[in-house]
Parts: sequence; structure tokens; C-alpha cells
Amino acid sequence: MHKVTERVEKLADHFRDHAVEAEQAGRLPDETARKLREAGVIRMLQPAEYGGHEAHPVEFFETVLEIGSRCGAAGWVSGVVGVHPWQLGQWDRRLQDELWGDDPDTWIASPYAPMGRARPVDGGYLFTGRWPFSSGTDSCDWVILGGLLTDDDGQVTDPEPHHFVLPRADYTIHHDSWDVMGLCGSGSKDVSVDGAFVPEYRVNKPANFQNGIQARAVGREQPLYQLPFGSIFPAAINCATLAMAEGALGAFVDHSRSRVTVKGTVTATDPAQLSTLGAAAADIAAGRTQFLDDWNRMYDVVVAGGTISDAMRLENRRNGVRAVRRAVDAVDRLFAHAGGGALHRCRPMQRFWRDLHAGLNHVCNVAEPMYQAYGLDLFGFEPDPFGW
Repeated sequence: MHKVTERVEKLADHFRDHAVEAEQAGRLPDETARKLREAGVIRMLQPAEYGGHEAHPVEFFETVLEIGSRCGAAGWVSGVVGVHPWQLGQWDRRLQDELWGDDPDTWIASPYAPMGRARPVDGGYLFTGRWPFSSGTDSCDWVILGGLLTDDDGQVTDPEPHHFVLPRADYTIHHDSWDVMGLCGSGSKDVSVDGAFVPEYRVNKPANFQNGIQARAVGREQPLYQLPFGSIFPAAINCATLAMAEGALGAFVDHSRSRVTVKGTVTATDPAQLSTLGAAAADIAAGRTQFLDDWNRMYDVVVAGGTISDAMRLENRRNGVRAVRRAVDAVDRLFAHAGGGALHRCRPMQRFWRDLHAGLNHVCNVAEPMYQAYGLDLFGFEPDPFGW
């Protein structure tokens, strides 16, 4: 077990006990963010050169699973924000120095959706736009934002998305934009930029982060950075969502220990309840096992000096979304058998259920396009490159 995971296990009570506070505040409490920072969670995939751990991706995912099974929002932020140092560790060294030269615990938010427009100027771009869903943004000092290049008249000149990295002074967080039914504590608020200058070295293309292209350009030969961006970022989302399913399962078990049905029987001995529980637990465990096994195999390939094939990437994405869908279906069955008492806001199961369904709505958890892409590739056709 990684030392960061060990630290997180010791903090399990904190994450569980402050989950309601996160939901009510609409963001991670400062104390929770501090605990994550001190444990080194966000530095797990960060280059060792800048104070990171360069951990095995499975160790990172196991840590996210542990956090998210106690507090869905904390797990979500850990997964999303925690994967950004993996990408930024392959960027221009000038940017890495800006981010971590003075503070290796600098956190960077996103989102990647190409909602911004960037007009080329001398030395960089003038960048403008507004983006929803910047998870954990209150705890971050920088942000990665997606955008498209335009001419002087604002017409898009290149349909390929670019990523732009900006410091906190160059963007605005819209605190009134996050009023949702699930993952409330993730604080995934809107951010906006109004004509900020972004130097050329803080701009890159997501395509450059596939299979170590960008990593090797800056001298990062470690196996960790030879993985595809189109695999590891969706996996962080899949993993954080699976963690909530594990949390919901645990909450169901705790709720059922003393619950009495309308028949006067103890739920813990009711055959129908036990059957539902057993099937759901098996489905959730199967998803976790397959997910982590996939990533052990992916990492073995790059450790051996190989390149992740398109077929392996598609299989990995297929299995990731299927694990999530299987886990959500399992929790839905549990919630349907949890009785009216589970509806009370003081019961954690209803929060896990809401968080889980909010997470399911993320594009990286949408299963059908991944199934289609896998099938097309299997039969020798070219799948749409978007999303995998």
C-alpha cells in the first residue's frame, strides 16, 4: 500500500464526518482540503522533480476509492484535481516551474470543454470564455481551460481543442453558479475569463498527451507519463464514481443493522434484503476488480516499453464505463430496498445515491458511445476519435 493511501485511511473518519458540511457549503471545507494536501493526495501523479510521488496509477485510484467511499465530493475532487499534475508534468518546464517551483502543493482545476476563444497575439493569446463544472476550484490556485483558436473577427480557425493554463488572478469563480442535487460538496462552479493574456508556453493540445508524445518532448521518460491522456483522465472520473457506490453499499449495511421492516422482522435477517445486498455487493466488487486489473495491465505495457494500442484503450474505456453502470444499477437496487428511513437527509445513503447519479452524468461515464466505439473497432471500422 502506498504511504499516501495509508495516511488517507487514517483520515477516513474526518472525510465521513465532514461530508455533510461539504454538501451544505457547496464546496470542500478548508479543513478537508488541508487534510488532502497534507496527505499528499494531489501529488501522487506529480513528477518527483517537483515534490510528487510518481505513484503507480492503481495506487492513485485506490486512494481515490478510499476517500470517495467516505465522502463522494472529496473523492471526486481528489480524482479530478489529482490527475491534473500528471498532464502538467509533461508541459513546458517554464510552466512547471511557475506551478511547483515554490510550492509543490499547488492545486490546479479545470474544465477541459472548449468553451473559450483564443485570439493569437504577439507571444501568446488573448483568451475569453465561461466554463461550467470547475470541480474543487475554490481550493485551487490555477486552472486548465479548453478553447478554440480564432482570427481577429472571432471566427474559429482551428477545430482542434487547445488547453490553456491560467493563474488565479486571471479568472473569476462564479460562486452562485453551483446549485445542484448531487456532488454539491465538489464545488464544481462556473469560471470565466475576460481577455486574459496566455503566453504560448502555457498552451497545448490534448492530442499531444497521448502515449507519451509530450512527455518525451520535455524529457520525461518515466512509464507513468507514457499513458494516454484519453485513458487516465476518464479513469479518474470512473474511479471517483465507483467510490461513491462503495460508500452507498457501506451506508446500506449500516442502515440495515438495526432497521425493522413493516413485518416486524430485522432487515439483517430478511431473505429478500440479503439477496439484494449480496448481488449488489458482488456487482460493485466486480467493477472495482475489473477497473484496477485493467490499469495494472495498462501500466505493465508501458513499464515494458510498449505503447498502449487503440484496441487496448477502447477495451479499457469500455470496461470503465461498464463498471460504473453496473455499480450504479446495484446501488439503485439497494436504495429501492432501503425503506423510507433512508430518505432522511441525516442518512448518508441518500447523499451517496444523489452524488452517484450526479457523477454518472459526467461525459466520461456515458457508456453508449464507448460501447459503439469498441464495436466499430472490433469489426474493422474507424470509431469517432472524440471521447476515447
